[in-house]
Amino acid sequence: MRFILRFFKRIYFFNAIRRILSASRYFNKKYFQILQWGFTSNEYTNFTYYLTPGNVQYLAQTLAVVTNVDFTTIMNYIYEVESDEELKSAIISAINQSPEGRYADKEVRFGRRLGWYAMVRILKPKVVIETGIDKGLGSIILCAALLRNKKEGFDGRYYGTDINPKAGYLLSGKYKEVGEVLYGDSIESLKKFDKKIDLFINDSDHSEDYEYQEYCTIKDMLGDKAVILGDNAHCTTKLSEFSFETGRKFLLFHEEPLNFWYPGAAIGFSFKAEN
Repeated sequence: MRFILRFFKRIYFFNAIRRILSASRYFNKKYFQILQWGFTSNEYTNFTYYLTPGNVQYLAQTLAVVTNVDFTTIMNYIYEVESDEELKSAIISAINQSPEGRYADKEVRFGRRLGWYAMVRILKPKVVIETGIDKGLGSIILCAALLRNKKEGFDGRYYGTDINPKAGYLLSGKYKEVGEVLYGDSIESLKKFDKKIDLFINDSDHSEDYEYQEYCTIKDMLGDKAVILGDNAHCTTKLSEFSFETGRKFLLFHEEPLNFWYPGAAIGFSFKAEN
């Protein structure tokens, strides 16, 4: 038997087939997940999913480096939003009440937005801006964090931007008390903005030029300890380049979805390191 195996290994065609079959084992489960998702999900874009437990830990460790806050505190913030049943109920209610809800799933999955929530809880920002809000899942999560901050004596407000007048339908109920959507071209909305920005999240037009223009537009609006989160950092290097040009530090966190076909997106962190 060993002689036969050694013989076939010397034949290029059979050796290539053996290697292809071996490599395909890393993806075979994905094909089943794609089929399952195709028949059970309503989503077309901005897919939602859970993160693996290990990936959540990596997210918390990355946030600890960016913010200089201890890992346990960050994990508690993540658990806080994961266990927020009132927030989840508000999201499901908004899905059920909106015609646009037919393109959303009725199981609430936060993915990398757990990091967005934790960042708001850590920074206690007065102004948060997210460009490109789509359904508004990030919007309501960020506003949930701002409401928690408000209970602790830290006021803050969320501003979302989107060119689609139907975007942001998930931002509803009490969460709208601390947030609003600016409709129109994101860069034009940013040019008119007159407040210092403490947390900026880029998630609009995913072209490299547009992303970079957003960073250049808000460069002089950033507060002293402002953090930029780039939702397109797994596709372009623009936030990394902007960070280098402006003397900021940059880190990248990549998602690992749990039992889901999509390989995951990322969060790019642009921040000023403490001396």
